Amino acid sequence: MDMLSLLAAIIIGLASNLDNAGVGIAYGVRKIHIPWFSNLMIALISFLATLLSGMFGNWLAIWIHPWIGQWIGTIVIVSVGVWVLLQPYVEKKQAMREQDASVLTRLLRNPEEADRDSSKTLSLGESVLLGLALAMNALAGGFNAGITHLNIWLTSLFVGVFSYLLLAFCAGLGEKYAADKLGSRATIVSGLLLILIGIHQIL
Repeated sequence: MDMLSLLAAIIIGLASNLDNAGVGIAYGVRKIHIPWFSNLMIALISFLATLLSGMFGNWLAIWIHPWIGQWIGTIVIVSVGVWVLLQPYVEKKQAMREQDASVLTRLLRNPEEADRDSSKTLSLGESVLLGLALAMNALAGGFNAGITHLNIWLTSLFVGVFSYLLLAFCAGLGEKYAADKLGSRATIVSGLLLILIGIHQIL
């Protein structure tokens, strides 16, 4: 793997998990504890989501021309990046229809809802639901890695590692400094990174 491919895998791993920064801060501010085993479960779900979508991307790449594969990967990851950027505006319009939103969508808006028993500790079972919500970006990143012939195992590993580290670090940051504004910035940075990755692939 060349340096550019390694850098792309690292950036995908980071961009796929920047939502974890906002979620971690939200938990820290509300004093909800995330045990290491719950955090590890969330990271494992992101790892598996990336790996499975990457394998699908690899399989699809066998049947199509590499140039077409690059364009498909670009369209998918740029679309997700735009979707991430638009979320703050979409959420305002959907505020009046909160009861109609899916469970995973509500969790990304209000991650503290994952603590269903209000125990102020995220249990292993609760972490599965939150992990599924946070793995949405990982699906696009894994598919992009697979269809553009990046190393999907390494990309998946970066996704899992960044998931664990960002959630743990930002939960501590939120609890200590109550830096709740970083969450919206993380969403913007995540969207921009995904868009830049996609554009870079076709240049």
